[in-house]
Amino acid sequence: MRPSDKFLKIVEWSEEDGCYVGTCPGLIYGGVHGPNESEVYQELCQAVAEAVELYVADNKPLPPGTANRTYSGRFVLRVDQELHKRLAIRAIRNGESLNSYCQKILKDAV
Repeated sequence: MRPSDKFLKIVEWSEEDGCYVGTCPGLIYGGVHGPNESEVYQELCQAVAEAVELYVADNKPLPPGTANRTYSGRFVLRVDQELHKRLAIRAIRNGESLNSYCQKILKDAV
């Protein structure tokens, strides 16, 4: 495995830009773009490989890898007291726990 394989590479269509945009969160800022999805992915892979080479050449440690991560399904979300209260009331009105209600809202939002 190459060091660049440890980083998640995302290529997605951007309505705003009218083209495919490739990014590698956690390693490079910005990205590459173009009209062909495959070509954007190839360019992105090259940009990631070059970024890794620069880290090595500068004797800097690579950021933690972002590919193939596992997630526990748990995270802490801090909100202000008023929002907490409003969410809890809506959950009660829907006959749901606060956790179930918030999970549903997050699923719908993503």
